[in-house]
Formats: sequence, C-alpha cells, structure tokens
Amino acid sequence: MDLDAYAVTHAREWHRLDQLTRARKLSGADVDEMMELYDRVGTQLSVVRSAAPDAEVVAFLSTVLLRARNRASGTRTTTWGAVATFFTHRFPAALYRLRWWWGTTLVLCAALFAVAVLWLLANPQVEDALTDPAMVQQYVEEDFAGYYSEYAATSFGSRVWLNNSWVAALCLAFGVLGVPVVALLVNNVLAVAFACALMTRHGYAGDFWGLILPHGMLELTAVFVAGGVGLRLFWSWIEPGGLTRGQSMAREGRTAMTVALGMVVVLLVSGFLEAVVTPSPLPTAVRIGIGAVAWLAFMAYVFVLGRRAVAEGHDGDVARDLRGDTLATAA
Repeated sequence: MDLDAYAVTHAREWHRLDQLTRARKLSGADVDEMMELYDRVGTQLSVVRSAAPDAEVVAFLSTVLLRARNRASGTRTTTWGAVATFFTHRFPAALYRLRWWWGTTLVLCAALFAVAVLWLLANPQVEDALTDPAMVQQYVEEDFAGYYSEYAATSFGSRVWLNNSWVAALCLAFGVLGVPVVALLVNNVLAVAFACALMTRHGYAGDFWGLILPHGMLELTAVFVAGGVGLRLFWSWIEPGGLTRGQSMAREGRTAMTVALGMVVVLLVSGFLEAVVTPSPLPTAVRIGIGAVAWLAFMAYVFVLGRRAVAEGHDGDVARDLRGDTLATAA
C-alpha cells in the first residue's frame, strides 16, 4: 500500500476529527459527525497498522481517536469540573433533599441528651454506682481538658478525623438494617451526656461547654447527618414509594455514598477545629464563635446552595447515565 497516497486520500477526515476533538463545544450534529468519523478513522488506523505501519501516522491517529473516545464517553471522573460540580450541586442537593431525616435525627438526639443529663443530675447514685470518686476527680480536673492537648495538633486532628469518619461510616453502612444506627447514635449521645453530667455536678460545666462547642456543633451535626441518611436508606425498602424496592434502595444507596464522600471534608474541618481551635489559648467566647461560624456556614451551604441545586433538578444521586438500576426498553 502507498501510505502517502492513502494519507492524502483520508487526510481531510483525519484533520476534521482532530478539529472536532479540540473544539470547546459541540452541537448535536458535531457529535454525530465525530462518532461517524471515529468509526471510520478507527478502521483506517487498522489498515495503516497492518499494511504500512508508519510510527508517526499511527501515533497521530491513535491520539486523535483517544481524544474522540474520551469526548464521546463524557469522561469526567478525573476533572476538576467534576469535583466542583460534586460540591456545588450533588452533595448539597443530597443534604437538602434529606434534610427532614437528618434534621429530625438531630432534634431527637438533642432531646435525648437533655433528658439524659437532667436525669443523671437528679440521680447522683448512678454516678456513684458506675464510677470511682478518685477517677471522677482526675477526669473532671485534668483528663477532660487534657484530652484536647495531649497530642500534637496534626496527630490529634488525624485521630479525631479518622474516629469521626468511622462513626459516620458505620451509620451509613448499617443504615439498611436500621436498628444498629439507632443503637450507635444512642450510645454516642449517652456517652456525651454522662460526661456533661459529671462535669456539671462537680462544677466544671463551663469547661465542658467551652471545650465541646467549638468543634462539637459541626462534628455532631455531621454524625447526625450520617445517621439520618442511614435511616433513610433503611426506610427505602420499608416504603419504596413509587419505585420498586430495588430501585428505591439503589437510589438512596447512591445518595448515601454521595453524603459519605462529602462528609469526609466536613469531618476534616471539624477535626481541624478540635485539634487547633478547641485547645487554643483564645478566649472561650472566641473559640465558640469560630465553631458557630463553621456550623452556620454548613447550614447555609445546605439550605442556600442545596435548595438551589434541588431547584435546578439535582437530588444527590449520580448522573442518570451512570445508574445501574434502570434498563432502556423499546417502545
């Protein structure tokens, strides 16, 4: 085969495909043309490789075909645009759509915390039965505050982030079962309530709230979000709505993964607050104020950005073309 003559014959097609793969925007007609040329040039590359394997021509055609395939398949997973879309649309939309689930979880857990603290304060014999007086004194006077400055900030921050991410992950992983999520949330709330009651009874309530609130507002909200989303996953097969149980669970499972990925960043922020802001020498009011700003920023993210994303048609699920629970059917 005369490669030069073959190249001259098909050069227009090759360069047109190259031009289409480099265009910033493609119309529907352009996409159709690109796909037609992709098939045609792919065949021509095979001919060149088998009959006259010129390295330069093969490299050029292979590069053009690779760009065309990536453009046609809509490759998005490694682009910064995909990351930006996740945090500006998909993640906030998931949080907003499921706001009643995690918001109710937050309110109920806060009520349980308040009831548990009041009951423990009204029944001091519970403390006497469960703790040793010497250990309690050590805890309220030194250990509770020392916990936040025992390690270097970076080391402590990573420990906190991993621990909280693990708790949130358990809430999501056990969501389909329902009961384990409730048990996990109740155990965590009661543990914090017991610490609050101890510190309050022995005159260290100010220290407790001054050390818990800077990071706890965002941290505990993140855990309650994970718990609420996990419970929604459980409810998806109890009451699938207008979907089949499989479709309902698939949808909420994918949304739960969206929340899990986003919560990694939220918990990273709360871990930073706990490692750097909570033990800092700043006045208590300033430290709590920083924590409150972080919490309010998260709420604004959900109820402003999330509501806007839902209004634009996002729901926290993955893109339709990546879903595996639906099949195309012929009319």
